[in-house]
Amino acid sequence: MDAANESMEKVASYGLSPNMILYLMRDYHMEMSSGSNLLFFWSAATNFMPVLGAFLADSCVGRFRMIGFGSIISLLGMILLWATTMIPQARPPPCEELSSTCIPSTNLQLVLLCSSFGLMSIGAGGIRSSSLAFGADQLNKRDNLKSVGVLESYFSWYYVSMAVSILLAFTCVVYIQDNMGWSVGFGVPVVLMFFSALSFYLASSFYIKLKAKASFFTGFVQVIVVAYKNRHFKLSLRSSNVLYHRKKESMLLFPSDKLRFLNKACIIKDPQQYSTFDDQKASSSWTLCTVDQVEELKALIKVIPIWSTGMLISINISQNSFPVLQATSMDRHITSSFEIPAGSFGMFSVISATLWIGLYDRVILPLASKITGGPFHLTTKQRMGIGILFSFLAMLWTAILESIRRRLAINEGYSDMPQAMVPMSAMWIVPQYLFTGFAEAMNVIGQNEFYFSEFPRSMSSIALTLNGLGMSGGSLLASFVMSSVDRWSKSEGGESWVTSNINKGRYDYYYCVLAGLSLFNMVYFLVCSWAYGPCDGEGLRPWDEGGDSEDE
Repeated sequence: MDAANESMEKVASYGLSPNMILYLMRDYHMEMSSGSNLLFFWSAATNFMPVLGAFLADSCVGRFRMIGFGSIISLLGMILLWATTMIPQARPPPCEELSSTCIPSTNLQLVLLCSSFGLMSIGAGGIRSSSLAFGADQLNKRDNLKSVGVLESYFSWYYVSMAVSILLAFTCVVYIQDNMGWSVGFGVPVVLMFFSALSFYLASSFYIKLKAKASFFTGFVQVIVVAYKNRHFKLSLRSSNVLYHRKKESMLLFPSDKLRFLNKACIIKDPQQYSTFDDQKASSSWTLCTVDQVEELKALIKVIPIWSTGMLISINISQNSFPVLQATSMDRHITSSFEIPAGSFGMFSVISATLWIGLYDRVILPLASKITGGPFHLTTKQRMGIGILFSFLAMLWTAILESIRRRLAINEGYSDMPQAMVPMSAMWIVPQYLFTGFAEAMNVIGQNEFYFSEFPRSMSSIALTLNGLGMSGGSLLASFVMSSVDRWSKSEGGESWVTSNINKGRYDYYYCVLAGLSLFNMVYFLVCSWAYGPCDGEGLRPWDEGGDSEDE
């Protein structure tokens, strides 16, 4: 039931995003650059809020309450957005047909629109931060001998259900918006979100609800604070001469020599005071931390450079507005009577990622192992690098394709008619989505596995948090890049490269800039990968240990 809740939430939320740039430009009279920036900020907030939601769920309110809160807030946000289509005063009046004069949105109208985006981001943070872990809580019972197998199956089907949900959003919901209008198209997500919240609360009595416990973020802050308090303490060159506080049953006796200033957080200065310390006191102490806490923070700091390369690839992945405008100006017919909605081309990215995951696991690896005569696999860092390479190819393909499309539009006399259809099939757009989907499958999944293999098992939840932060940062950087290109390209009075009229703009140049950033990211990744050194490999670490939670 919990997976169904998030599945309906994803159908609702992802169903709103593909065509949103068209809604902002046509109904709110926004420029392409300002509309895209607003969507970048919405994406950044949506990806960041699960980080905040995970912290609150783990340390304060618990996962059940967080999901319930997120469901209600998401519903309110979607109702508010739907209201902008139903109430004429909630958006500017239509442009005059005989002139190009359009009345801009008022501040109140923009506040109403942005409030709906904000509520949906907050709601997504509540749901997405806790749904996966909450579902696992229902299955991970200590008296269930088949618990491990059940959990593995659950995680697999969880991601399958998410992929199916996004496909439904990109196809069915977008098709309804194109053919039945905004009122019906934005009303469908409201209905889906209503049933999502209702079904979640109706099943409340059947759920296992675990108490909130100390968050990892609190432990990280404790290490920094305690290390700063002990900054004047001089470290001995030999760890054996210093007494360190460690968890009971932990195999970590001493902290590592890397980032040694953090070691001051776990030094025992007063052995008599230490005799009264136990693990429970240490977890809430701001005077002494454990060796495990210190090493966990070091592990996090160590991956930050490689994590930042994922943030840069997110700039490319978040480029969702222009491809919709590009597809709108091309021939989208696949039969004489049916054409693919412009906002539905994103489904090819999802299909590409899903197919690649299956092919890599079930076909490529077994075949390569058979050819080489032994176990074969690509390392996590190799997959991340391949993902960055294909992200570059996606941007390069888009730049070349747009150059050809724009030249055709000008030759047809469509310079001042950005919505006129050029004699070119929109199926030429598909390869850029296939490249993007492949890049996501390689890089994002590679990142997850990299974090899981490099972190102790107790930090496994941090992997999803890092991905969310990276995507949020990538959206903010994407907004910065677009704003910079817009400001620079029209600084001498010329037409902006990212103007609303895509036939007059130079989006081919803009995507060349993104391709250049991808090449820089590739070099940067190689340097970071070299500096990081060899990975420790997958499997449990000496510091791994289980932990139980109590029921509410």
